[in-house]
Amino acid sequence: MPNTALAARPMTEDSMSPKNFARLSALIQDLSGIKIPQTKQTMLEGRLRRRVRATGLEDLDAYCEAVFESGVASSETEFLLNAVTTNKTDFFREPKHFEFMESTALPAIKAAGIRRLRAWSAGCSTGAEAYTMAMVFDDFATRHGGPEYGILATDLDSDVLETARRGIYPRALLDPTPAALRRQYVMEPVDRGSGDVRIVPALRSAIGFAQLNFMDARYPVGDPMDIILCRNVLIYFDRPTQEAVLGRLCRNLKPGGWIMLGHSETIADMHLPLRQVGFTTFQKV
Repeated sequence: MPNTALAARPMTEDSMSPKNFARLSALIQDLSGIKIPQTKQTMLEGRLRRRVRATGLEDLDAYCEAVFESGVASSETEFLLNAVTTNKTDFFREPKHFEFMESTALPAIKAAGIRRLRAWSAGCSTGAEAYTMAMVFDDFATRHGGPEYGILATDLDSDVLETARRGIYPRALLDPTPAALRRQYVMEPVDRGSGDVRIVPALRSAIGFAQLNFMDARYPVGDPMDIILCRNVLIYFDRPTQEAVLGRLCRNLKPGGWIMLGHSETIADMHLPLRQVGFTTFQKV
């Protein structure tokens, strides 16, 4: 049902005015940290047109006027941010990080006598990264007698979190998963003609999915983490926001714990308690 405060005339697709783009992109950056330059206006318009149709408004400028002039910005925030977040993800994406966990981080955690490790997939999208971590952790624990593990997976987008909780994916998305892990942790449907598979219940129950905004002053994630993955998220923020977010992540990381960023992300010239120990892999000192 459309928001009655937003409902108006039938939509005709067009471009938003420069004024509306400027104030809408500023609102998005203020709410989420996501920077949308002028070169991304067409992308933003394309993503918002579905929302314009859902609200029954005439066009993009009418949508902006409703958001800013009709006092509905707060009620529209979740829909707006869900529309503009980028949700590219894959199983075993950027595999060097998972190789580092298996060869270095997990043996060190085991040797330190940690009985239950905590990990955080920060910016988890539809959950492929969190489930990949769970496969690696569970396989290591099975072969080495521990440690137990718990994973927190957070994202700003409430829609992708629902997908993540279900743990149901197109079969092709699991193609990068090693065959042995796929046999152990992925359930095939009774109907072999179905295009979807599902992550086994044991892994689904090991992950807690929750909504979190990186612009929050504090991250209510509980005890400090042993491992944090925050990959391909910082690229959407300006440099000061990147450093502020990383500072807050570091406050939720144990001394000696690891944080892993996307392959195109860097902490160069940032004042953070981190030293590089691998490819876009850093340890808290």
